[in-house]
Amino acid sequence: MTRPAITLSRRALLGGLAASAALPAWAEAPARSIRPTPRPGGLHKQAVPEIDTLLDQARLGGKTGFVVADARTGAVVESARPLMALPPASVTKSLTAIYALETLGPAYRFRTRLVTNGAVTNGRLDGDLILSGSGDPVLDTDMLGDLAAQLKIAGVREVTGRFLYDSGALPDKRAIDPEQPDHLGYNPAISGLNLNFNRVHFEWKRASEGFAITMEARARRFRPQVGVARMQIVDRNAPVYTYSTKGEVDNWTVARGALGKGGSRWLPVRRPELYAAEVFRTLARSHGIVLDRGAPGTTPADGTVMAEHASPPLQDILRDMLKYSTNLTAEVVGMTATKARLGRVDSLAQSARAMSDWSAQRLGTRHAALHDHSGLGDGSRISASDMVRILVAMGPDGGLRDLLKAVNLPKDMAVPGPVQPDIRAKTGTLNFVSALAGYIRTPDGQDLAFAIFSADEDRRAALSRAQRERPDGGRSWARRARHLQQQLLSRWSVLHGT
Repeated sequence: MTRPAITLSRRALLGGLAASAALPAWAEAPARSIRPTPRPGGLHKQAVPEIDTLLDQARLGGKTGFVVADARTGAVVESARPLMALPPASVTKSLTAIYALETLGPAYRFRTRLVTNGAVTNGRLDGDLILSGSGDPVLDTDMLGDLAAQLKIAGVREVTGRFLYDSGALPDKRAIDPEQPDHLGYNPAISGLNLNFNRVHFEWKRASEGFAITMEARARRFRPQVGVARMQIVDRNAPVYTYSTKGEVDNWTVARGALGKGGSRWLPVRRPELYAAEVFRTLARSHGIVLDRGAPGTTPADGTVMAEHASPPLQDILRDMLKYSTNLTAEVVGMTATKARLGRVDSLAQSARAMSDWSAQRLGTRHAALHDHSGLGDGSRISASDMVRILVAMGPDGGLRDLLKAVNLPKDMAVPGPVQPDIRAKTGTLNFVSALAGYIRTPDGQDLAFAIFSADEDRRAALSRAQRERPDGGRSWARRARHLQQQLLSRWSVLHGT
């Protein structure tokens, strides 16, 4: 199994962080950080604002904890509340990426197959056809269309048996976080058979009488209409959407008063295995292959593979996951890693606990208690010190840094001189939660690892379920949190760069 390079052994990592424990910042977790003495010379360093000033100006309420350390030795150079466990939000995905890479290897691919227990004679498949998933989080309609084309190329013109679908590779979960509003596309279901990030494309256009609406499994080349998700326009102003399920159908309603002249949005699919099966059946019919409605089934161990789609390598999937912060991808790769490591995966919660245990044993974390792999739920907690331990363990030249997205400082916070710091990090945002963690390479080549967590947990807990999409004050709070993060990054780049 291929594993990413680790620049420090666990013993060396713990030794570096233990050596820094002599600093009061690690021993007592003070409310305010310890500011290092500015290096001699350079008035711009002496002009850097004090931490107290930056935290007070941010007006975030709640708590902020951060740690910045030498990324190669683990020696802490500045911190505030380093041991306070706070919600990591989507920064969780960084740990999930490491967990998946070390367990599955960067070249791992998810495979979606068409399998049969029968044989093909003169274009007729005498037996069942099974659409078998392995959890591929990036499978889309075009890829299913290519599978249908492969089936035709294999000589199949008719299937006499049943059409089955197998989603048993991963446990089903109808929403990543049940506390989120129903209509949020970034909170889809999870299954061993996923499609289009388990979202359906709802589009509405003004017509001669009211609106023309479509519910499509939209991709670049193919966009078949689907029946597993249905929409009805209702004469009301609020709520904008309602959701219910009856049998095997997701039933949505939308308020006519919210539609305007036209538009579109992605809505979550709660039965992705049925969604994928329906779409494949439609695409197969376009090649003249008629399948029955589809039913759940199990892939036979001795079955014949008629066609197969392989996903991109895991390393590429993780790079996109960290760039676009796709929650479904994080949950699927995390649970797939747990299954490979333990031989089974029972639930999302069990898999998240397994990743927490692994991070304690492998990376030396002490306060990591994760409830999912994406950070979408608000139950997860981790300290800034633990997040920096993870980053130092991987090292500034390890496999994680290259997967992280570049972060640019605004012009008014630029570092003096012709060269700006190279910052690679993962953001995390929930209502009244903001997180950022990654690496800074200063203009003089110093490598730092950092984590910044801010949360007003009381304000977040007071939100009703309906308020969670756009809470009052949420956007301004998030802007102030991001501004504080930028100020801290600028401060550290100045103080620790030439």
